[in-house]
Amino acid sequence: MVVRQRAVATLPTLMRALRKEPPKPTTQPLPSLRRAFSLYDQINLIDNVPEDQLRFQGYTDTGFTVSGVQYEGSLLCVGNVLLSWGPKKLSEITADSLSIFRIVRPIPEILILGCGRHIEQVDPELRRYIQSTGMKLEAVDSVFIII
Repeated sequence: MVVRQRAVATLPTLMRALRKEPPKPTTQPLPSLRRAFSLYDQINLIDNVPEDQLRFQGYTDTGFTVSGVQYEGSLLCVGNVLLSWGPKKLSEITADSLSIFRIVRPIPEILILGCGRHIEQVDPELRRYIQSTGMKLEAVDSVFIII
């Protein structure tokens, strides 16, 4: 009975506390780590890349600079091989445009799709196809590359 009386006595205080707005955070949220440490920046910052390895040095809205050579259009990079690639934007990537992974061995561990300036949602059907090949998918705001 004493416990019940104590609970009833504290009920008004509890109700007042619940009605108050929670305190607003005083600190700024941290910036997105994806933006602060993008894979493109990590690749670009490596200065001791062996001569026989591809080095992505820059990109524009229309192409890339890889190991000192400028390329126009989309690129598909598998291992140390660069291929011209048809899709010009994320919405044009299909299972057919990724059909090279039916024959490439070993299959890359991760497929990195560059979305341009802004990260876009990958079509769920395309995501399922990529995962069915055994690759993991990462969509980033940079370039079309495959590792």
